[in-house]
Amino acid sequence: MIGSLMYLTASRPDIMFAVCLYARFQAAPKVSHLQAIKRILRYLKGAPKLGIWYPKNGNVNLYAYTDSDYGGCNLDKKSTFRGCQFLGGRLISWQCKKQTCVSTSTAEAEYIAASSCCAQVIWIQNQMLDYGMTFMQTPIHIDNMSAISITNNPVQHSKTKHIDIRYHFIRDQAEKKRIVLSKVHTNEQYADLFTKPFDEARFRYLVKSIGMMNFE
Repeated sequence: MIGSLMYLTASRPDIMFAVCLYARFQAAPKVSHLQAIKRILRYLKGAPKLGIWYPKNGNVNLYAYTDSDYGGCNLDKKSTFRGCQFLGGRLISWQCKKQTCVSTSTAEAEYIAASSCCAQVIWIQNQMLDYGMTFMQTPIHIDNMSAISITNNPVQHSKTKHIDIRYHFIRDQAEKKRIVLSKVHTNEQYADLFTKPFDEARFRYLVKSIGMMNFE
């Protein structure tokens, strides 16, 4: 059941967080996990025609959103980061993954999430070069000013020596002006859809914001 739902997340980002959360318990599932999976299936049965809308008109600007919780996993206290990339207002890529290390602060968790999102943005930029399209200073929207300061202000680097060096390449990309971190209000952080549960009103707002609609 998890395998089928993981396959479905390629076209249904609205179930991305829930599926990835319960996929962590495939080795030793409990009855509560099975009940949660059945709840996801009931949700899909109630919205079989919900999908992503890709209009053919509009601009072709590349931008992204990234966010992270802090110690969201109750078992190992690791954070979950998420990201989503838009091309001309169309959702083309999204991620939800538990971090491999334990973050010691919210800023560190957000910084690692931004670095992972940056890697995806750089990959998209390189792919678009094949179509003769060059994107520089791609905005990555994040709702944490500390993570932005760590990226842009060398004074902060002495406080991040414990962070794995592989996450620091975002500084180099910012200096090359391939990406730029931009502050966004938490209420407009669309990447939240892939990292935490919400009430129905907030969930429906985020689903609509990323460009999903019912094809009826």
